[in-house]
Amino acid sequence: MTSPRAVPMIETLEATRVADVMHVGLISCPAGTPLSDVAARMSEEAVHCILITPDPEADDGDWRVVSDLDLMGCAEQPDVPAGRIAASPVIAVSENDSVLRAVRLMQEYQTAHLLVLSSEGPSGVVSTFDVAGVMAGRARGRGDASRADPEERV
Repeated sequence: MTSPRAVPMIETLEATRVADVMHVGLISCPAGTPLSDVAARMSEEAVHCILITPDPEADDGDWRVVSDLDLMGCAEQPDVPAGRIAASPVIAVSENDSVLRAVRLMQEYQTAHLLVLSSEGPSGVVSTFDVAGVMAGRARGRGDASRADPEERV
């Protein structure tokens, strides 16, 4: 049975667009980046994941992701390249989709981060923290990855 409080929550998640809560910009690194450097970057940027840019030599050309939990699993192997542990492919959502759609994708694929796609291509990330803000009634608006180096933002 659905509680009376759950119905407005579902309506709120359905009415809120991913573009309204996502982090704009991509914090990324190449697949060959050592995990120690990925960890440093996560810490510097205060983020829970780093996107791994598509490898031009790979056949798939998919974006991948390394999360903070992935790092913990390899804490004793700081020289391992990020591409070796990165989840592939990263699950994507449109910036025009509802946050409810993002939640359902996160549930289905058991992931905490989704790549956000605009008409021009990858434009940001939406995470469980962004969803929690919507659920708490405190959606913070469009985030900003402006601290990232311009060459490493896509």
